Amino acid sequence: VSFGSANLTGGLAGETFSTPMTVFDTLGTSHVLNFSFTKVSSGNWSYQLTIPAADIGATGDPQVVESGKLQFDGSGTLISPPSNVAGISIPTLSDGAVGLNLTWKLFNSSGTPFITQLAGSSAASDPQQDGHSSGTLQSYSINGDGMINGILSNGQTVGLGQIALATFPNSEGLSRVGSNCFQGGLSSGLPSVGTPGAGGRGALKGGALEQSNVDIATEFTQLIVAERGYQA
Repeated sequence: VSFGSANLTGGLAGETFSTPMTVFDTLGTSHVLNFSFTKVSSGNWSYQLTIPAADIGATGDPQVVESGKLQFDGSGTLISPPSNVAGISIPTLSDGAVGLNLTWKLFNSSGTPFITQLAGSSAASDPQQDGHSSGTLQSYSINGDGMINGILSNGQTVGLGQIALATFPNSEGLSRVGSNCFQGGLSSGLPSVGTPGAGGRGALKGGALEQSNVDIATEFTQLIVAERGYQA
């Protein structure tokens, strides 16, 4: 989990800022984690991550699942913790799902902190997490390499399978079995099955039908000319 950006204002000690983030368990059930920040002194903050008690089969106030401290330098840049907060664990969930194990990303891939302390209002934007709710198949598409991708109602895209293509040493030796279908045999040789677009195999085009390679208007014109010539 992470925030696209978050700013903690340098106010008085004891000031608190909170922001929620929705996460999902292995059953697709949503849970709201609350991030609460309290200023301790200049450049120093404490934080707590809490979850509603009912979500973990408890009663009463929200339960603390992680706590710690943040430290900023004179430019408002985060200097502690020096890395992401890993090992955030919620082992028991009331819906029976596998426990949540989270990492709070405080830094991007280049090492720049997502969270700062600067003058202005405390705010957090663009919360991000890689879980998702349960979904049903809505549609599918086929790539040129034969991959069948399913589009789910929760916005996720998953691979459902892959179509394979075969080539034959002698394609002219295939036996016609009707309905534009052919079958391999002794004359065609053994098939070489693989991924479309690889090994000399053609690509696939999903949602399309092969068009005729002739122009109907031209063919009709030539047919009329041939008919008139025959009549003459």
